This record gives sequence, structure tokens and C-alpha cells, in this order.
Amino acid sequence: MSNPLLRLFRSKIYTALILLLILMFIGIVGYRFISDYDWVDAIYMTVITITTVGFAEVNPLDTQSKIFTVFLILASVVIVGYAISIITEYILSRNNFEDIKQRKMQKEIEAMSNHIIICGFGRNGKQASIKLQDYGKPFVIIERNKDIIERLQEDGLPYVFGNANEDETLIQAGIERASTLITALPSDADNLFVVLSARQINKALCIISRASQETSYNKLKLAGANNVILPDKIGGDHMASLVVIPDLVEFIDNLGIVGERNINIEEVKVEQLYSLDAVKTIRELDLRKKTGCTVIGFKDEKGEYIVNPEADTRLVPGSKIIVLGRPEQINKLNSEFNIEQDT
Repeated sequence: MSNPLLRLFRSKIYTALILLLILMFIGIVGYRFISDYDWVDAIYMTVITITTVGFAEVNPLDTQSKIFTVFLILASVVIVGYAISIITEYILSRNNFEDIKQRKMQKEIEAMSNHIIICGFGRNGKQASIKLQDYGKPFVIIERNKDIIERLQEDGLPYVFGNANEDETLIQAGIERASTLITALPSDADNLFVVLSARQINKALCIISRASQETSYNKLKLAGANNVILPDKIGGDHMASLVVIPDLVEFIDNLGIVGERNINIEEVKVEQLYSLDAVKTIRELDLRKKTGCTVIGFKDEKGEYIVNPEADTRLVPGSKIIVLGRPEQINKLNSEFNIEQDT
């Protein structure tokens, strides 16, 4: 529940509790001194009067005690009724608020397009969401663990509560409009099922799947995954590389993000760099002089990569270049050529 609404109900509940305590105090003191009961009997009479359970009096009441009891009963009906209504309203409003919040979240998801869907918010899914947030990419998380959903609500992250294996859940997450799906479920069988379902719904979807076993790699690729990641294998290779070539690995680790939007390496479509009426080469584009960035990679229109391409490499339509530079140089590149990041 939102903080203002929660504070409002808390103040009302505190008010009701204070009124009940005041009523109890008046009743106990009244019976102690008006009816001359001892403290235990005064507490007993106050409780049975306020709760209207109908038990007999400790001792017969005189006229003053009866008049006091009448006023105590009338006051208790009002105050106890108020307390019950506040508690009931709080319970109903909390349920209604959760429904309203869920509908609002669903409307936000329905407005998304070319977004990323993350299936599972474990270690890998959480790390993927952090990286996507740093790059400003829109994403939706599918999770079926209620405890994790509550954390997502607190963090304000878009989510769908459900099983990623079900087509209805994938559709609810906007898979038909999504550009990419990352399935990071702990079970390879579940990931395989998600890949199959997602590929059937959206043929053009880019699917990245996690795998625990190397034997699952080919199965996930055959099911329709564009990329299959083996976290344990990558982690082991990384640790071994830190022993063999530690300085190089440390340098590579720093290529990417060092804080929000501080990007050292960028992939750019050639269509964003110049008019394609006349095809240019990397030398003619001269990014080094204009922005300080260095072209370290080239991806042709067929999807083949060239590391450290020649200066005479022709930047044909449909190709991309990978550039390296300091964050300020990357920012200059984006501003110089009016490059907008995909969202």
C-alpha cells in the first residue's frame, strides 16, 4: 500500500485504540469509585460492559452505577463500532489497492514495445535487470515467487506474477511486442519449455537462455534460442583467466559500464552514422578525429564479425561497427551523430 494511504489508516487505527484505552480507563475508575468495587472487579465490569457479553454484575448496581453503566454502554457502542469499521475498511481497501496497483502495472506493460522480458529473478535474472537499468532499457520480470514479487513492488520494477511456462503469462508480459526474452530459470527443462513457447508466439524474438548443463546447450539452440549462456562455465573460465592473464581480464572487465550511463564500448548501426547514398569506408568516416573513439570491430550485413577491421572496410547498409572510447568520447559520438539509444 502506498505510504500516504498507509499513514492515513495507521492514524485512524491509533485513534481508535486510544479511544478504547480511554474508555477502559473511565470504566475502571468509575466502577472503582462510584460502585466501590475493588480493582479486579472494576476491570471485570468494564470489560463485560464494553463488550456487551451479557454476564451478571459482580454486585447489584445502585442508581448512580446504573446511570454510569448506561453511558458506558452507549460510549462503547460508538467507539467499538468505530474501531471495527476502521479495521474492516483497512482490510478491504488494502485488497482493492493491490488490485488497482496490479491493473496499473498491467497498463504500463501493455504500453511497452521492443522491451525485454526476464523470466526468473534469481541471481542471473537480477544481474540482467541491473545491467538493463544501467543502459535505460525497458524490461518486464516474470516471477512466481510471492516473496520476490513483494521485493519487486518495493523497488518499483515492472513484473508479471505467474509461471513463465504458461503462454498466458508470456502474453501478459507483452511477448508479442517484445524484442528480447531472457529466460534465467534454475531448471534447464523449464528454460527449454519457455524457449519453445516463446518461439511459437513470436518468430522474430531474440531469445537468450540460461543453461546449467552443457548437454542442454544444443537442445535449447534447436528449440529456438539465439544464444545459450552457461554461467558456471563462464565463471570457471573467468577465474582461470584471472590466473593466466589477470591484467588483460581486468581491462576487459572495465569495458562496458562503470556507473550509470558511463559506457566505454558501443555498437552502432552504420545507418546512424551517415547517408547511405554513397558507401563510405572506416577511414572516410574518420571517427577517431571527430570523436576520439576507435573502431575495434565490424559486423557485416550477414552477421559475421571482424576484429580490428581494416581502414578500407566498406560500411555497407545493414552492417554495424563496435567502437571503443572513454565515456565522454562515447557521449560525443552519440551527440555528434544524433545517435539515440534503443528503448
